[in-house]
Amino acid sequence: MQLNKIFKGLLIALPVVTMVACSSGPSEAEQEATRNAAAQAEADRKAQEARDAQVQTGSVSKTLTPVEEMKQQLEALQNNQVVYFDFDRASISSKYYNVLDQHAAFLVKHSDQSVVVEGHCDSRGTPEYNIALGESRAKSVRTYLLNAGVSASQISVVSYGEEKPINSYNTEAAFAENRRGVLVYQ
Repeated sequence: MQLNKIFKGLLIALPVVTMVACSSGPSEAEQEATRNAAAQAEADRKAQEARDAQVQTGSVSKTLTPVEEMKQQLEALQNNQVVYFDFDRASISSKYYNVLDQHAAFLVKHSDQSVVVEGHCDSRGTPEYNIALGESRAKSVRTYLLNAGVSASQISVVSYGEEKPINSYNTEAAFAENRRGVLVYQ
């Protein structure tokens, strides 16, 4: 009896399966619509990949660690570490305030850093006088940094007088190059 029911079910299902299998394929319009849909899907996929590539390359930037950032700032400061003085003067010209402000900001932010301010002079004057003038120049820079908030323990001064000239010629331009204060980080 059970077998008879299965056989009858197969007899009914077999013609239906045969009809479905023999029916014609999709029409030309359906095929065209399918091709258009596939082409549109491929274009959308490529456009999304292009947007993703732009986002990935455009938004990726290297984040510096605090140590790397400090080293980068220090390198920039070392490229701009000289303050020049007028003949026989130890007063800082206003054109160097920005340079000293940058150094002061760095030293305030990085209290573990220290700086030596070197005072230099040209070769005119006695060695003793130039040592004293170089010290006055270095102390002027030190005072400026202290007034800008730098800790006194971060700053030391030294005078080289005329002992370490940048330019050894005896011209006014050479003398002007040698009258300087230099900030050297330790």
